[in-house]
Amino acid sequence: MHTKRLAIAGTAVAAALALALGGCSSDATASSTGASGVDAATATNLEAFGGLAGLEEAAKAEGALNVIALPRDWANYGAVLDAFAEKYPEITINEATPDASSAEEIQAAQSLAGQDTAPDVFDVGAAVALANTDQFAPYQVATWDDIPDALKEQSGLWVGDYGGYMAIGYDPDAVPEPTSLKDLLGDAYKGKVAINGDPTQAGAAFAAVGMAAVQNGGSVDDFQPGIDFFSELNKAGNFLKIDPTPATIASGETPVVLDWDYLNVGYGTDLEGQRNWEVTVLPGTGYAGYYNQAVNVDAPHPAAARLWQEFLYSDEAQNLWLAGGARPVRAEAMAEAGTIDEELYNALPVIDGETVVPDADQAAAAAELLGTTWAAAVQ
Repeated sequence: MHTKRLAIAGTAVAAALALALGGCSSDATASSTGASGVDAATATNLEAFGGLAGLEEAAKAEGALNVIALPRDWANYGAVLDAFAEKYPEITINEATPDASSAEEIQAAQSLAGQDTAPDVFDVGAAVALANTDQFAPYQVATWDDIPDALKEQSGLWVGDYGGYMAIGYDPDAVPEPTSLKDLLGDAYKGKVAINGDPTQAGAAFAAVGMAAVQNGGSVDDFQPGIDFFSELNKAGNFLKIDPTPATIASGETPVVLDWDYLNVGYGTDLEGQRNWEVTVLPGTGYAGYYNQAVNVDAPHPAAARLWQEFLYSDEAQNLWLAGGARPVRAEAMAEAGTIDEELYNALPVIDGETVVPDADQAAAAAELLGTTWAAAVQ
């Protein structure tokens, strides 16, 4: 279904709220200068620490890392978190609100600014990343040159990390296989079609509208046909305003879900033996996207935040994305270097036809359009 070598031309979007960071107290001050004398809060690369060993020492001295909006069943995040914890047992990972949206990640950082419970890092979609660059601290990881220019802000404010194709997951016992978006307007899909969140807040939902746009005569420069499609879907009574989760799929509440391919495949894996779940990428123009990592400019653990970034872009973590069915941003470089897991890489489905990814300007324009028209379109 999918290509294993995306023709990357832009950025992408992701997920994230109310913090419940464990083991922390309020009113803490961000540790900017540790025992090493390095001002971690302003460090823009490993050189500031004298290398990885220096960064590791500074991060271990901080002893904690606050993450938010990282569902453990999202693109293999559980394995990524566990691998970091195993590698750095001196650093406690505080996981907050895994199902929050990208926008809610930023809201949490702003409401908790100055407290040691604030998130240190973000995983956000393009629209949210582009609208909140003041919230990010620039940082370029050691593998910076392996990351395509189109998928990173040039100073390192935000950086694409992993991605995939927008796909349709469905319960074959509840609905027929959809072969086009037009099928979803039919009576067989009455009250059964869901997307992953609010497209003005969440990257996966944003991409669902983008996919509907490019499949209905629009483009990454024109999301209006995608908005029109969901308006029509809503009028037909087929649009289901429930955020899908493995639980809603297992219960049969959301029998059709437009979501990233790696998430839809993951739903099927998680629910094996409980519910049949098939995944299809529609023929025609494919819509792909990447999620972005960023460091909170007010991170209470600035060294740990930067060590997390280094880990996420290491060969180890990039291969863990691959194991989760997502496409790591360094895949091409790792393939050339012989460090990618070839079995997993070669197992990625191949997409026939054109693939599109909105660039920064296109994503910003689409986000503005959605912000002014989405609510009325599906009310």
